[in-house]
Amino acid sequence: MKATASKGRTSPGWTMTFAGLFLLALCAGLFLRLWPELHRPAKIDPAFQIVPALFLASLPTVARFDFPIGSENGALAYNAQPFTQNGHLGDDLNGIGGENSDLGDPVYAIADGRVLLAREGGPGWGNVIILLHAYEENGVRKYVQSYYAHVDEILVEPKQKVRRGEQIATVGTAHGRYWAHLHFEMREFTTPFIGPGYRDDTRGWIDPSAFIASHRGAPDDDIRSAP
Repeated sequence: MKATASKGRTSPGWTMTFAGLFLLALCAGLFLRLWPELHRPAKIDPAFQIVPALFLASLPTVARFDFPIGSENGALAYNAQPFTQNGHLGDDLNGIGGENSDLGDPVYAIADGRVLLAREGGPGWGNVIILLHAYEENGVRKYVQSYYAHVDEILVEPKQKVRRGEQIATVGTAHGRYWAHLHFEMREFTTPFIGPGYRDDTRGWIDPSAFIASHRGAPDDDIRSAP
């Protein structure tokens, strides 16, 4: 007489099958959750880093700001597209010859500070440099970024110290996309990212020419000198 399985009981084979499927699903779920962490890059791109407090503390207090091309007071250059025109978030600064006559001209740091970012910025941007500066206003220490885009040659590296009037780049064309000029911005925040270039909402961005004019601390006829 053959033995029959009791009703309501599960055979050992089915039990092992269910247990195996459960463990497989559990392992697959853990793998999918941990995969991004296991492959996280060791070095985070500067464009996604928050500026650390020690970096801010290391900044010298700026006593004077100057213009990035031409002379210290902006002579030998003109502003082809000022801040807020057409939603522009900066100034487009050109040599007085226009077109590509200023290609390769020096671009200067507007004040003492440190380099936050110096690299290719993607389509339409060309090479981009962002500097961070500290200054004092009404007894309060403040921070401001200066942003130099479309440059041809980059002469500085991230975290490098720079001085006012030091050449950091040359005027470029964003790899041939535009006539040679410097897209120049100033910002109130300290996170190093490229940004939109044009936007109606200008909160966080500063009128570059107006800011420098009010923080020059030098006569208008002062000519650029060696740093």
